Amino acid sequence: MSSTVKKSPRKSAAKAKAAPQISVVETNPATQPDGQTNADLIARRDAAVPRGVASAAPIYAKYAENAELWDVEGNRYIDFVGGIGVLNTGHRHPKVVEAAKAQEDHYTHTSFQVVPYGPYVELAEKLNALAPGDAPKKTLLVTTGAEAVENAVKIARAATGRPGIIAFTGGYHGRTLLTLGMTGKVTPYKKDVGPFPADVFRAPFPSVRDGITVQDALTGLKNLFLTDAQPERVAAIIIEPVLGEGGYTPVPFEMMQELRAICDQHGILLIADEVQAGFGRTGTWFAIEHSGVVPDLITVAKSMAGGYPLAGVIGRTDVMDAMDPGGLGGTYSGNPVACAAALAAIEVIEDEGLLARSTAMGDTLKARFAEIGERSAPFRFWDIRGLGAMVAVEFVTDFDSATPDADFTKRVIAHALKRGLLLLSCGMYGNAVRVMVPLTASDAIVEEGLAIFEEAVAAAVAEEQK
Repeated sequence: MSSTVKKSPRKSAAKAKAAPQISVVETNPATQPDGQTNADLIARRDAAVPRGVASAAPIYAKYAENAELWDVEGNRYIDFVGGIGVLNTGHRHPKVVEAAKAQEDHYTHTSFQVVPYGPYVELAEKLNALAPGDAPKKTLLVTTGAEAVENAVKIARAATGRPGIIAFTGGYHGRTLLTLGMTGKVTPYKKDVGPFPADVFRAPFPSVRDGITVQDALTGLKNLFLTDAQPERVAAIIIEPVLGEGGYTPVPFEMMQELRAICDQHGILLIADEVQAGFGRTGTWFAIEHSGVVPDLITVAKSMAGGYPLAGVIGRTDVMDAMDPGGLGGTYSGNPVACAAALAAIEVIEDEGLLARSTAMGDTLKARFAEIGERSAPFRFWDIRGLGAMVAVEFVTDFDSATPDADFTKRVIAHALKRGLLLLSCGMYGNAVRVMVPLTASDAIVEEGLAIFEEAVAAAVAEEQK
C-alpha cells in the first residue's frame, strides 16, 4: 500500500534542478511585496465572492515559477499542490508560456464550431496517438473536467442507446448537477443541492479500512445488476484509475481487469476518468496503463495544458462518432491558446523525461514519508499510497483503531503553510495529505518541502500534547 501567515524564513530558491527551468531569485521585483495584504484581499473577497467558493490557503498569489510561489506580501512557498494537479510541468514553464503567447499573436478565439483552426486538430491527433489501445481514436476538446465527463456520458448514451451510468464510492467526477450524481462524496460537494439525475448508480470501491476486498466490490457491482441497474440498460461504467478527492487510492489492477471483462460481457462502455491522474502524474501518460486495460473513453483535463483551461474526451472512433453533427462542442471548447499550450506541455513531458521523473519522485516521496512517520509521528501514518508521484499520506489517531484523524491533518497543513509549504487534503474522511508537486521540481526543492512537512508533523504532534 503502497491561520495567520507569517513571513517564510526560506527566502532563497534552491539552485539544483532536475529540469532546465531556472528558479526565480528573491531579487526579482515580481516576488516583492506590492502594497497589498492578504488580509485586505480576504476582506474584499468576502464581500464580493460567494462563500461556497472556498480557498484552502488564506494567501493571495503574486508570482510563481516551477514549484515555487510568492504571495502579495512577498512570502515564498514551495508548492506541493500545483493548482490541484494542474501543473505537472510547473508554474509558467517557458515553453508553455512561449507557445501560448505565440498563438495569441494570431488569434485567441473563433469558436471551433464556426471557424476551425489547426491547433485543435493537431492536439486531437496527438492525444489519439498517446491514448492506450490500437483501435482508431478521435478526440473532443472542451474546457473543464466536469464538462469532459458530461460529454463522455452523452457519447456513451448515444453510442449504446442506453441510459444507465455506474460510478463508485469515493469517486469524484465534477460539481455540475450530472457529475455530482456520479461523484461519490456528499460533503461538501453534494450537500443541499439534490435531487440528482436518474439512472446513475453507485457501486462499492475496495477499502482496506472498511474491509471491502476487490471480490467484495465486484460482488457489490454484480448485486447492483440484480437489484437496480439492469446491465442491458447500462451505457457505461466510469472510474478514476486513482481516486482523486476520494483519497489517492489506486484501483487494484485485478479489479480494473475484471471491470473490462464485465463491460465486454454486457456491452457496457468503460470510461477512465483521468482528469487528475493523467499526463505523467503516475509515471505513465494515463494511470490506467499500469493495469494493462484499454478503456473505451478517457476524460482528460488539468495538467494537459500546463495551467491553461482545457479538457477533452478521447475514445474509439466508432464510439466518438455516435453523436450527430452539432451534438458536441461549446463556444469556448478547445480554445486555440489552450491548445497551443497543451501541445507545448506534452512536448515538455516528452523532452524532459517527466514520466520517468514521476516514477523516481514517487519512490522518493514514499520512502521519505515512511522515514518521517517513524521518526516524527509513530503510529499516525496509517497508509502511504499511490502510483508514481500521485502519492498520499493518511493520518489516524493510532494504528490499533485506525480512526481517521482529520483534525491532525488540518493541523499539519496549517503548520506547513506557516513554514512555507502548500499542501492539500483529500479522502472520504479528510484525513489524508496528497502530493501534487510539479514533476519539474528539483530534488532540492522537493527535499526542502519534505523537511518543512516533517517540521509541520512534529509541530502538530506537539500541539496536541499540550
